[in-house]
Amino acid sequence: MNNTAKDVIYLLACAVNGISPDKERVLAMDMEKLYEFCKWHTLRAAVHTALKSAGVTDHEFEQAYNKAVRKNIMLDVERTAISEELEKNGIWYMPLKGSILKDLYPENGMREMADNDVLYDSTKQQKVKELMLSMGYTAESVGKHHHDTYMKPPVLNFELHTVLFGANIEHLHDYYREPQRLMIQDEGKKFGYHMSDEDFYVYVTAHEYKHFSSGGTGIRNLLDCYVYVKSKGDSLDWKYITEQCRQMKIDDFESSRRALAIKVFLSSELPVLNDAEQALLEEYIKYGTYGTVENHMAHFAPHRSKTKNILRNMFPSMNYMKTSVKFVGKCPFLYPLGVVYRWGRVLLIRRKYLSTILKVMKKNAKEKV
Repeated sequence: MNNTAKDVIYLLACAVNGISPDKERVLAMDMEKLYEFCKWHTLRAAVHTALKSAGVTDHEFEQAYNKAVRKNIMLDVERTAISEELEKNGIWYMPLKGSILKDLYPENGMREMADNDVLYDSTKQQKVKELMLSMGYTAESVGKHHHDTYMKPPVLNFELHTVLFGANIEHLHDYYREPQRLMIQDEGKKFGYHMSDEDFYVYVTAHEYKHFSSGGTGIRNLLDCYVYVKSKGDSLDWKYITEQCRQMKIDDFESSRRALAIKVFLSSELPVLNDAEQALLEEYIKYGTYGTVENHMAHFAPHRSKTKNILRNMFPSMNYMKTSVKFVGKCPFLYPLGVVYRWGRVLLIRRKYLSTILKVMKKNAKEKV
């Protein structure tokens, strides 16, 4: 682990535990490297909080924090407006992930947000599209994936989920096939819902596992885990949580990640880690908030042969095709045509993605020579 990573972990631990960092230690840090690392991991606002408490001012960190505060406020206001429209139209909805987690951090704006995620009644997809368009949003993507994407200048981005996980991640998709069983009605609302603290933690863990096992994920998720456990830990039913994670085969990941998060952020001093803990922490350090395509390629189905990987990509499962290609969802017997359509879509729309794949293949080939 390099010094910049150690500095970031130190500052984050101070920020979430209300500790003022040592000013001399902070002034000795390479601010340029610190900023770039935090930008990659979406941690600039949290680190700014620590810098401020140490009496250190950095313009770039301060600017990032102010932007994060403004964006969080704008997203909150807009999410409230969208929720009111959904209520008026009798469409059930449930906010997810960061919009809930951010309120557990010590200060507003500490947890930066790229977007807001909301699960909604997928049978009302067209009506929701009409509502979002009437509110000034542009429909970037609707009906193509397991979430619809809506944008509004300057910074508003909402991902409205029709399901919690796509069919390509079968064990997670199956567990969350009927999310209504986990939904608790909000007080004073007819159509607003939330999960129990336990089920929310399980869902966030499953979502993190999805990213971790494919493209990789960064330290912010590890910090989210610590903040959530610090806030809710004593009241959580861990036996229930472990059982739900076991059903999705992510119980080992959950326990390892939680133990590491607590060990790393409980104190401002980085503890001695065993080999397994060190290796896991390095995984979080290597990849930014959303991982990389290269790492997705490296991690995808590591236990299958290359030939099987290629065939699986060329001929996905019927469940995946039903969610990926709309006309296959309506008429499954059109699967062969859907496969051809999907190939064409990849070739025409995903040229950048294919370019990255080729770079990875070339890099791998050079390493083998």
